[in-house]
Amino acid sequence: MVRHGQTDYNLRGIVQGSGIDSDLNERGRQQAAAFFDTFKDIPFDKVYTSALKRTHQSIRSFLDKGVPHEQLAGLNEISWGSREGMMITPEEDAYYHEVIRKWQQGETELRIEGGESPQDVYDRQKPALEHIVQQENEETVLICMHGRAMRVLLCQMLHYPLRCMDLFEHSNLCLYIVNFTGSMYAIERFNDTSHLRELVSQV
Repeated sequence: MVRHGQTDYNLRGIVQGSGIDSDLNERGRQQAAAFFDTFKDIPFDKVYTSALKRTHQSIRSFLDKGVPHEQLAGLNEISWGSREGMMITPEEDAYYHEVIRKWQQGETELRIEGGESPQDVYDRQKPALEHIVQQENEETVLICMHGRAMRVLLCQMLHYPLRCMDLFEHSNLCLYIVNFTGSMYAIERFNDTSHLRELVSQV
C-alpha cells in the first residue's frame, strides 16, 4: 500500500482532499519512477487505486507493464470540504490542528466544515476493502491511495480505534507492506521510503 507521489498542492501547502483531482508534479513523477524501478519485478496480481488521477499516475508504469487495474472511489482521500483548494494560513492551520486534536480525543464523527469525518471515510472504505479481499486468485496486490485515507484504512485493517490513526505516519510515495492471513492483518513495513533514498540525496 502506497501513498501517491508529490503534487504541487503538497509542495505549496494547499489543501487537496477528494474534491481536488490534481496531477503529480515533476518530483512526484520521479518518486513514481523510483518506486517502479524498485518493485517492478514483484508479481502483482492487480493494482487498486482511488478514483483520483494522482494515484493512477503514481502506479502508471505497472499498468503499462500489463498489471490489471481497478479504481475504487471508496479509497478516495477524505473530503476537506470548504478547505479544499485553500492555502494553509496560520488561521487554517490552527483550525486543522483543533479538528485533529478532537479526532485524537475520540470525536471521530466530527466533520470538517462541508466535508467528511474519519467515520465517514471508514464507512465508505469498508465495502472497498471487503471487495479487495474477496477477489479470488489475487495473492499480491498494490493499493495506491492518500495520506489521511490510508491512516483510516490501516485502523480498519488492524482494528485500531480511529482516534489512533495519526500513529500511522506517511509521506509521498511511502510504502506499507501489510500481510493478511484471512482473519487478521499485520504490518511488515511501516512508512518505508528506502526506495526514494537516491532522490533524497539529490535534494
